[in-house]
Amino acid sequence: MLAAVLKDFDKLVLEDVPVPDPGIGEAVVRIRSCGFCATDYKAIKGIRRNVRFPVIPGHEPAGVVAKAGPGVRQFKEGDEVILQPSGYCGACAHCRAGNTHYCEHAFTTGGDGPDVTWNGSFAEYTRTLAACLFHKPAGVPFDSAALTEPLSGAWKGVIHYSRMQVGDDAVVIGVGGIGLLCLMVAGAAGAGRLIAVDTSDYALRNALALGATHAVNPSREDAKTRVYEIIPGGPDLVVEAAGPIEAVRLMADLRRRGTRWNVFGITTHETFELDGGRTHFLEGRMDASFGTTPWAMTAAIRLMERGVVDPGRIISHRFPLAEIHKAIEVMGGPERNKVIINP
Repeated sequence: MLAAVLKDFDKLVLEDVPVPDPGIGEAVVRIRSCGFCATDYKAIKGIRRNVRFPVIPGHEPAGVVAKAGPGVRQFKEGDEVILQPSGYCGACAHCRAGNTHYCEHAFTTGGDGPDVTWNGSFAEYTRTLAACLFHKPAGVPFDSAALTEPLSGAWKGVIHYSRMQVGDDAVVIGVGGIGLLCLMVAGAAGAGRLIAVDTSDYALRNALALGATHAVNPSREDAKTRVYEIIPGGPDLVVEAAGPIEAVRLMADLRRRGTRWNVFGITTHETFELDGGRTHFLEGRMDASFGTTPWAMTAAIRLMERGVVDPGRIISHRFPLAEIHKAIEVMGGPERNKVIINP
């Protein structure tokens, strides 16, 4: 099969590799679509260093079951499926509590996080556990289905953890791919005023097209002043989906009493300060969210199946696997949103 193999930082090679065989409880999936996540790009370019070589990246896939291994009863050859990239044992204390993304024996297909990495889906076929598969609804295109994992992360952060309520005034800081999904989930949940904050006018135009009621560019105006002009009483919910530490600091500065805030985008080990007394008397709730769970994946599939959120609306570029190096160039540019690879 054709696969994009990362041999070293900035050395992604297209080559023929053997098609994997499924073991007990596993399946091999013919990949139809795979999202190109920023973490994939960071691994390829050496921005993210926790990578073991060689590896096939790509952890946002959907496809068709090509072969089911021994003991697999829920899926058969020809089933259209969505893959959860984070594998789990199902037996440790975290898994039994429903926190499969904390699994003590976790692995990931093509992504980052756990120490154990299986080959991902910038390839024609991917091997995974059958427990990580979900049936794709017939009416959901493969390109949209490939974005189930990031959509599930947005649902998990905005709804499950931060308890978005109908009528809440919400601010999303950083409206790239994941920020737009957080914004769309918040809008679908009944946000009142929904403010997108970003230094990119391209990103802000996308946000307004996808449901933001207001756009704020901190490079041209004081973000806190503008947010409080729009929401005089202050936001009910602030989601940081940007990554830079400055976005986290802005999120903390936007709080008023009772504000819920979610540290969603930053993954680097940087610090920010909090006034202990002010934080105490504001009585807000801080959450963070990473990864996904079967519950969140199921919720995201329901959103797509019922037409509540279509993640396909954030796709800006599509490339065949043979042109993945063109996709890498686009990923490094300023005017792109979600990039899809079609093996």
